[in-house]
This record gives sequence, C-alpha cells and structure tokens, in this order.
Amino acid sequence: MFRAYSNVGTTFRCVAPDWPLADGEVLFDHEPTLQELEDAFGLANGEMFVKHQLDLIAEERFRREGLGIVVAGVGIDSSRDSQSLIAGMAVSAMLDPEYRCSYKSVAGFVDLTAPQILQIAQALRSHVQACFDREKALSECARAGKYGSEMLTEGWPDSMIETPVTNLQ
Repeated sequence: MFRAYSNVGTTFRCVAPDWPLADGEVLFDHEPTLQELEDAFGLANGEMFVKHQLDLIAEERFRREGLGIVVAGVGIDSSRDSQSLIAGMAVSAMLDPEYRCSYKSVAGFVDLTAPQILQIAQALRSHVQACFDREKALSECARAGKYGSEMLTEGWPDSMIETPVTNLQ
C-alpha cells in the first residue's frame, strides 16, 4: 500500500500504486521524513516543521483559553460559548446599571449584579487576551527558530485559580 500526501504534507490517504492522484498530491511507498515532504512540495527547508509547531501552539492556546477561570471565588467557564454569553450579559449590564441575572457558574447558579457581571467579563477578556498574547510570543519564537517543545507548557495565564480582582459585591 502506498501513501498519497496532500500538498500541505500533513494528511495522507492509502492508495494502490496505480490509483490516480489528486492535484497537489505526491506518492510515497514509505512514511516520508519532513525533509522528503518539503522537497516533494518545493518548500523551504524547515517550513513544514515550523508550520507543525505553529499548529501545536494554536491548539494549546485554544485549550488553555477554555480551561476556565475563577473570579472572586466563582468558577467561570471560559469556553467560546460561555465567552459569548458573558459578553451579552456585559452589554446588558452596561446598558442598565440595575441589571441582574442568574448565571450558571461551574459550581451552579449564582445571582449577579451589573457590576459583578462587568467584573467577570473583564477578567474573562483579560484571560483570553493573555492566551493570545502567549500564542503570539511562542509563534514568534518558532518563526525565529528559537522555539523548544518545553516552551509549550510554560508562560500561560492561570486557569481555574483566583484571578487578581476584587470580590464580587
């Protein structure tokens, strides 16, 4: 069985040697090295390796972004869905300083006032931005050839621990 690799070099399909290849595919009778793939696709030396590093960094940022945070003792889900819901609550809180709502935290429902909602929204936004900032720094290291795999687990913002904000009132 042969492997037909796509022109991004990260996916392949098993084929018989006489099967037609799709545009941008190359055929190997073995698992190619990154160098062989780069040569086959006319890429610069190390380009696929850096792309792989960038993909791993982006995946880690997305994972870290969604781990959740704690604001004044309240566990806050930081998934993309939760970010959207909290942003909507924050708009309501900005439009109406007397706005109140029930929010389902990680531990269960809590009643929140407008100032509490804004505090949560600010802490969540800071967490998400810190994750993107770390991804950017690691990506710059990868592009400069100064990235080491141990760096992937270092320097991310804390998740599900107390954030440096005042208690919810």
